Amino acid sequence: MSSRSAAGQGAAPGAGRARARRLHRARQLRGVLVQIPFIAVMALIVVAAIFLIFDRWRRGTFVLGSAALLAALLRAILPTSRAGLLEVRGRMSDVSSMVIVGVAILWLSTSIDPLGTD
Repeated sequence: MSSRSAAGQGAAPGAGRARARRLHRARQLRGVLVQIPFIAVMALIVVAAIFLIFDRWRRGTFVLGSAALLAALLRAILPTSRAGLLEVRGRMSDVSSMVIVGVAILWLSTSIDPLGTD
């Protein structure tokens, strides 16, 4: 065995580890980026919860219904590989259930008499 082939074999494991580390970082970054639509929907839900805590239930339920409709829209337009935690079942099942819930919450929030509250 020549010294040249021995040196080539010694460099390969180091290069392989560096490639594995880059691949691992890329997978971690993709795992975070895929969840951005879900994080956006959850941010709206947190805003709705804050409104509800401060007794602004009409605004809170309106934002909650809007969050459900946003989730339905994102699930409808994003490919399955990018939907993240918005993907529960099939696309049509997810979209239709979120649209029904979102519309129902929006209808309730706008149709009930405020009785002196917002």
